[in-house]
Amino acid sequence: MSETAVKAPGVPDANRWKALVFIALAQLMVVLDATIVNIALPSAQQDLGISDGNRQWVVTAYALAFGGLLLFGGRIADLWGRKRTFVLGLAGFALASALGGAATNEAMMFGSRALQGVFGALLAPAALSLLAVMFTDAKERAKAFGIYGAIAGGGGAVGLILGGFLTEYLDWRWTFFVNIPFAVVAAASAWFVIREPEGGRNRSPLDIPGVILSTLGLVALVYGFTRAESEGWSDSVTITMFVASVVLLATFVFVEARVKAPLLPLRVLTERNRGGVYLSLGLAIIAMFGLFLFLTYYLQVVKGYSPVRTGFAFLPMIAGMITGSTQIGTRLMTRVAPRLLMGPGFLVAAVGMLLLTQLEIDSSYTALLLPAMLLLGLGMGTAFMPAMSLATQGVEPRDAGVASAMVNTSQQVGGAIGTALLNTIAASATTSYIADHIGSATSRSQQQLVQLQGQVQGYTSAIWFAVGILVVAATIAVTLINAGRPDMGAVVGAGKDAEDEVPIPVVAH
Repeated sequence: MSETAVKAPGVPDANRWKALVFIALAQLMVVLDATIVNIALPSAQQDLGISDGNRQWVVTAYALAFGGLLLFGGRIADLWGRKRTFVLGLAGFALASALGGAATNEAMMFGSRALQGVFGALLAPAALSLLAVMFTDAKERAKAFGIYGAIAGGGGAVGLILGGFLTEYLDWRWTFFVNIPFAVVAAASAWFVIREPEGGRNRSPLDIPGVILSTLGLVALVYGFTRAESEGWSDSVTITMFVASVVLLATFVFVEARVKAPLLPLRVLTERNRGGVYLSLGLAIIAMFGLFLFLTYYLQVVKGYSPVRTGFAFLPMIAGMITGSTQIGTRLMTRVAPRLLMGPGFLVAAVGMLLLTQLEIDSSYTALLLPAMLLLGLGMGTAFMPAMSLATQGVEPRDAGVASAMVNTSQQVGGAIGTALLNTIAASATTSYIADHIGSATSRSQQQLVQLQGQVQGYTSAIWFAVGILVVAATIAVTLINAGRPDMGAVVGAGKDAEDEVPIPVVAH
């Protein structure tokens, strides 16, 4: 490691704002990759001869590797150093993206997507934990997490726009190749710019049983929901996956409470504010991921939008997220308690979602979708920003990596649940509607109209559930999170235990 790789604790890093640019760039790459490939999937499937039954593995292979290895990646960041892990994650992600873009068959494609997930699991927690340990002043932390929160929330929609452009005007392979310049610039710059604070490593031996149990448990959970979407909730393999995940994760918690150097110290989870953030954020992501899916299908299948036009239709949501995160959240975070931003933020998003329950085949984009997306973006941006900050606020530096990994885990698992759960609700409502109305359709055009109406009915039925989920997320945020507004001094490693109000000592290894 270079001589400038670390800095003395307590001294603000002169390059921290430059570092933020490259951390944000890396985070954008990881987040948009979750949606950019979806737009390119039909073209890639045709070129590579991937069957309809296997095409889901382009998405599933990434989700399983990424979701399953996040806790391990967070612990590696604490053990090896966040800067080193960050750069390694970027380099590996670039290599995996090159393999995906050059894929000649489905096996090569699935392998490259899994490899992207592996290095993404190293990269994502390292990026967030770098912010947590580099920005310790409350006002600066608010600005930094405002930018990070906007990217974390809006990156998926950016992926839809970029994926549409690349697929329509170049080739689907560029949805992979585009990651390479992102990763190279971020990695090269980060190596010279980022200086990690000294004394934040966790050099305890790696908890191998914890790694195995958490990885298998999370993989089983994510795959269970992914399979439920395609094969149904009563499928024997789906049920087996859910049972296995419960057993494995329960055993993981049992082991972590007893080993000397746990992979995930339970103190990270049991602090009520962090627990409240993980739970409310995961629920909000369930609602958001389902909505991305439904709106994409509604705009392309029902309204006949092109991929590029669909991507641009999401711009108001991105604008709302950026405004909510960098203007509302950042300006108010040092003045009000986090729950007073998160609770109302989720409720504003719920109002936007509520508008979308009025969707019909001929709904006006300007009159209905535009205001709904603006409210969704504003609400989510306002809530995400303090959530990201609070998830790592007060955590001991040695635990910053796993605390950050838990944020990503709640997002990843929430995304898998949201896609499967809400899609199942929508499909069931669509089937029911078509069965009830198809008999009265005498011509082919009337039958097609009934099918489109059935699809829209399915979307609105599922969106009602998403509204309820956001209200529950707001309730959890307001009742469980009790942290006051941040002090104007340092906030990392200086938190308080929620129960006894005794300052937590910073333990340097």
